[in-house]
Amino acid sequence: MNLGLMFILIGIIIVIILSFNNHFSSHKFIKETEPYFMFLMEDDYKFLLSVRYGGDIDVEKLFGQRVRNGILAIIVMFFIFLNQLSFAYVLLSLLIGFLVFKLPYMNLKNYYKANLHRINLMLPYYLKGLEILIQHYTVPVALAKSIDTAPEIFKPGLRTLVAKIDAGDSSVQPYMDFANEYPVRDSMRMMRLLYRLGLGSQENKQEQLLVFSRTISTLQNKAREQKYKERLEKMENKTMIMLFGTGGGILGFLLLSMMMMMNY
Repeated sequence: MNLGLMFILIGIIIVIILSFNNHFSSHKFIKETEPYFMFLMEDDYKFLLSVRYGGDIDVEKLFGQRVRNGILAIIVMFFIFLNQLSFAYVLLSLLIGFLVFKLPYMNLKNYYKANLHRINLMLPYYLKGLEILIQHYTVPVALAKSIDTAPEIFKPGLRTLVAKIDAGDSSVQPYMDFANEYPVRDSMRMMRLLYRLGLGSQENKQEQLLVFSRTISTLQNKAREQKYKERLEKMENKTMIMLFGTGGGILGFLLLSMMMMMNY
């Protein structure tokens, strides 16, 4: 048996025995060491989790699982290379552990990127509902009231935006932060328009609201065109598959018939 694998088995047996006798708790060990790894938590990790799983999530628990998996991967690789241990293998073990730690985050990033297209299509319709609220309320109040009916994916960003405004930040930065969280087509321009709309006086509000409304209508038209184009491309692909399938079937049948005739 490989010496590294033997050490792994011995280590697993020892941990099981210690855990059974309440001398060692892997959960407690991870919980106690987790704060030392908090600096590794990515700035957008909480946001990406909220996009993937919604607002009701235990960020620390999920991060702790990542830390645990990374540490276990390092330990396993360390024991595998134990009989030929060198600086290169130690470095490789650390690298593999770091990759195991990073993998869930990369999956979240890929999920977010895949959903940017969906966000791009949803944003104009959310803004249309917000426009109706702005006709009756100020922009900050309208933003707060829109959270309950907003698409789930926008809610974390909207809560952060409203919290910054309520905390007294009257600059354009909270709006730009929201646009950066959802970096889709025209999000920056729409947030700037929304900010200027919040600054405008009541006399200019209707005029600014009209500009805002026209821009939203343009975005909605683009979203409809995009949906129509995607539907058309999907139908064309299905039609091509059917044609190739039918043509291939007919060609195969003809070849089979010719071979049978040649055998006679």
